[in-house]
Amino acid sequence: MSLTEHLQELRRRVIISLLAILAGTIFGFIWYQWAPGPVMPLGEIIRRPYCSLPEELRADLTADGTCRLIATTPFEMFMLRLKVGFLAGLVVSSPVWLQQLWAFITPGLHKNERRWTLSFVTLAVTLFVAGALIAYFIVDQGLYVLMSIGQEYQIAALSGQQYYNFVLALIVIFGVSFEVPLVIIMLNLAGLLQYEQVKDKRRIIVVILFIFAAFITPGQDPFSMLVLSLSLSLLVELAFQFCRVHDKRRAKDLSEWASLDDDEASGPIAAPTPVGSAGGIGGAAPIAGPDNLAAPAPVTASGGGEYGAEPMSIRGRASTPNFFDDVL
Repeated sequence: MSLTEHLQELRRRVIISLLAILAGTIFGFIWYQWAPGPVMPLGEIIRRPYCSLPEELRADLTADGTCRLIATTPFEMFMLRLKVGFLAGLVVSSPVWLQQLWAFITPGLHKNERRWTLSFVTLAVTLFVAGALIAYFIVDQGLYVLMSIGQEYQIAALSGQQYYNFVLALIVIFGVSFEVPLVIIMLNLAGLLQYEQVKDKRRIIVVILFIFAAFITPGQDPFSMLVLSLSLSLLVELAFQFCRVHDKRRAKDLSEWASLDDDEASGPIAAPTPVGSAGGIGGAAPIAGPDNLAAPAPVTASGGGEYGAEPMSIRGRASTPNFFDDVL
């Protein structure tokens, strides 16, 4: 395909992906407030961790005691619904735009590259979803720790924007953090990271993971930090075990000579023999001299004129045959 054809194909696949995301956003916008049958509305699903908190930790802003979040600006509820609908549409339409992306890059890959790419994409999606689900199920515990501090003097009245930003940030952070083991595996497969380099540094790595979790969690509550750090420690250890098994398998595939050092001989070296001993070197034959050259004729000027017509001779012409042949 030419460059123009590639751009046309890219435009077509981008348009299909955008249409799928738009349809998913409309679906999510409707799902935010209405759902058929036993399915809960999307707004209720996101609000549920907050409403599961004890009543003494939430401000009662309704006459019937219903759990509600407050809005502090006129357009906050609409923009929040649109934002949540877009994120839901992005997830719902992911099979379509992922398929379009895969169909665009697949023709440029070899068979083994397609297999590895599909495996890594599947594993990445699985890890992200697992992290997002863990974050959703622990967000109420993190909120309980944060909102129970100083409850004797204050009560929390969270706005929808503040609460949704907290929940969505926690979900995204957990999902992205769960991709760390996949990065370790990719580095090992590329030959940039060996198990021998990390097997004695587990304590340092665990401390780094705890520090990372303490800084990256949005609420900095100890419960979310502990869950994230322990989950990452387990996943990183599983990635290290993969590196150990892969390194052993790769070492078995190497031949014996490949495991030798650069300065180590690969086998016995025979004693040197004199040059030419196998067949011998004959004596040099004399080179025949050139044939006798005819004596050159004197050079004369062509024509008369002001330069005259006297014959011209070149001294040493006989000793330097053919010296001016090209010029004359």
